Amino acid sequence: MDGHVDGQALDRQATLLEKAAAADAAQVKFASRAARTSKPQPAAEGQSLYADHQKVYPKKVSGPYRRAKWLVLAFCLAVYYLVPWIRWDRGPDAPGQAVLVDLGAPRAYFFGIEIWPQEVYFITGLLVLGALGLFLVTSLFGRLWCGYACPQTVWTDLFLWVERVIEGDRGARMRLDNGPLTAAKVVKKGLKHAAWLLISIATGGAWILYFSDAPTFMVEFFTGAASAQAYFFVGLLTSTTYILAGWAREQVCTYMCPWPRFQAAMLDTQSMVVTYEGWRGEPRGKTKAGAPPAGRGDCVDCAQCIAACPTGIDIRDGMQLECIGCGLCIDACNEIMVKMGRPAGLIQFDTLANLESRQSGKGPVRWKLLRPRTLIYAGLITVVSAVMLAALLLRTTLEVNVLRDRAPLYVTLSDGEVRNGFTLKLLNKKREALGFLLTVDGIKDATLVVQDIGQAAGGEGVKVHAAPDTVETFRVFVIAPKSSLSAESTPITFRLAEPDSGDTARYDGVFLGPHGPRK
Repeated sequence: MDGHVDGQALDRQATLLEKAAAADAAQVKFASRAARTSKPQPAAEGQSLYADHQKVYPKKVSGPYRRAKWLVLAFCLAVYYLVPWIRWDRGPDAPGQAVLVDLGAPRAYFFGIEIWPQEVYFITGLLVLGALGLFLVTSLFGRLWCGYACPQTVWTDLFLWVERVIEGDRGARMRLDNGPLTAAKVVKKGLKHAAWLLISIATGGAWILYFSDAPTFMVEFFTGAASAQAYFFVGLLTSTTYILAGWAREQVCTYMCPWPRFQAAMLDTQSMVVTYEGWRGEPRGKTKAGAPPAGRGDCVDCAQCIAACPTGIDIRDGMQLECIGCGLCIDACNEIMVKMGRPAGLIQFDTLANLESRQSGKGPVRWKLLRPRTLIYAGLITVVSAVMLAALLLRTTLEVNVLRDRAPLYVTLSDGEVRNGFTLKLLNKKREALGFLLTVDGIKDATLVVQDIGQAAGGEGVKVHAAPDTVETFRVFVIAPKSSLSAESTPITFRLAEPDSGDTARYDGVFLGPHGPRK
């Protein structure tokens, strides 16, 4: 009796499940399977080859991959919106924002690190590390970045959540879009787009905060005191966020982003990607919960994997350019498998090597984490990181650069001495005014003259001062007796020394003049 009751309960559950999935399956099958199985027909004369975009309505799913996406989304949004508000004390007359790109200074601040324009190689190094990290992650886990942390994915997920809260899940949204224009429809659509615009404005405004002091900019923005450029860029970023996350969505990943087109070069048979166990699922077909396979596979052809996919593809057709590797189809399929009393994992993250081995009956193969491409990527990341760390630790707070006059190359004075002119730029990276001793050597009995400051002869130095955290420019002349010149070009060295700290800097240049006395 109990077995009979349980069987009836399972049958009723299967019937309800089939009815719940019928609408989804009917909507997605025509657009996916029919398009893939039908033979292409030649276009009739005058017939357009353009196909209208089919809007994708991702359904709500639950499971470990969906929870992971929520956690990553929350983390990414928190970092993006909150980081500009973190304060960092750098002393008087210094920006108090922890992360700031000050275009007016110009320099970039990252907590205790200050990057000057002359140190743009640090930015280059970070970009190289980002690219190598993306290559390594892709070779190990497929398009993990695309499915979880890409800004397009994060904001599209957020916009979809807003849409789902206001308009309902997949079926409700489809009925609303296809239904007549009613007051309820206008209200729902209006609320949705208003929420999208608010998120877009917050997104565009938050980006500007990375280039301005956050509290100051917010006051100026809402009082109308901000610059026209600030309003323009907030508007530009607002519109791009609204269009890309609200309207374009999966089309950005499919048509605009270049990464899907060459990410296959980073993959191999040991990369973890979303796979469908066709050897286990086929032939697919409708069946009741708990019923024997009866010549069919585990796939009940419910199309829930397609309905859950944010790009609207059928993962059962194999790896595709549109797949972002989010794993939502896995959550949707596992939910159906559990309800049908079948083993989970019909769709799962797996390597192609393991999938093929299991399909051929040889059993699972071990995932190879260490292989040539991953070792190369990891090695390059280590080398670039070590170089950047060494450059950061060995960077000085004092730099000097000297530009010699191009015209004239030298001047012969009335007493026969030769004079060269230079422009000396002194970079003081410290947050305090400092005094330096400037000397020049390489020519016997040369005289160093710093315009409007003083001069020194015989290797003695001239005292110069530099304001805190700035570049000072000095007009410098070097005068040498003609008898001290043995060639048209004589190497000389400018030296700067800060007596209190012992910091020094040097610049090697040349002194030009006529031929010296022949020996």
